[in-house]
Amino acid sequence: MSEKNAVILLSGGLDSATVVAMARAEGYACYTMSFDYGQRHRAELNAAERVARQLGVVEHKVIGLNLNGIGGSALTDDSIEVPESPTEGIPVTYVPARNTVFLSLALGWAEVIGARDIFIGVNAVDYSGYPDCRPEFVEAFERMANLATKAGVEGQGFRIRAPLQNLSKAEIVQAGIRLGVDYGLTVSCYQADDDGRACGKCDSCRLRAAGFVVAGVQDPTRYL
Repeated sequence: MSEKNAVILLSGGLDSATVVAMARAEGYACYTMSFDYGQRHRAELNAAERVARQLGVVEHKVIGLNLNGIGGSALTDDSIEVPESPTEGIPVTYVPARNTVFLSLALGWAEVIGARDIFIGVNAVDYSGYPDCRPEFVEAFERMANLATKAGVEGQGFRIRAPLQNLSKAEIVQAGIRLGVDYGLTVSCYQADDDGRACGKCDSCRLRAAGFVVAGVQDPTRYL
């Protein structure tokens, strides 16, 4: 198996699409993984499939989970409204343990296909305050990955790659444009409709729209 295989978490949004393009530019054979985890809409899963095709990944896998079974987030519990104005502290759109769960499954697939690099599109600059987007979390998960796996114990260590960690949203957009990402295929909205049209009001929509403005790039997002 090629040592240049990489597993990339692909949500279908702007950030993760950019990460796929970055990994491809580094010469990785890209294996993308998305999750049907009980989120409010399937539009992001459809977007992930479109992005995977556009960027020529080797394999795109969708894993079914039931995070709506535990709820606790506006993204998995319809009784909790998605906020449409800035809030203080960690917002209700935080999904408990989501990145920990997602990275754990990506780690398992990486071990199976002989990949040593796992890419995730977390960001610590223009983000919503989620604790599992911080550099400390990424570093801690990498340590755990190398303690908890056969490959890690045998000296074939894993790297958790977060290339967007210190980039602004505008810098992410500019990087993706240079790498040929078609952002018109992506969906970032927390409450997009079935056709993938964005609300233009949620935190994710606001950050995305501001990123295009600052980057000086036309926003291809379709809004309601």
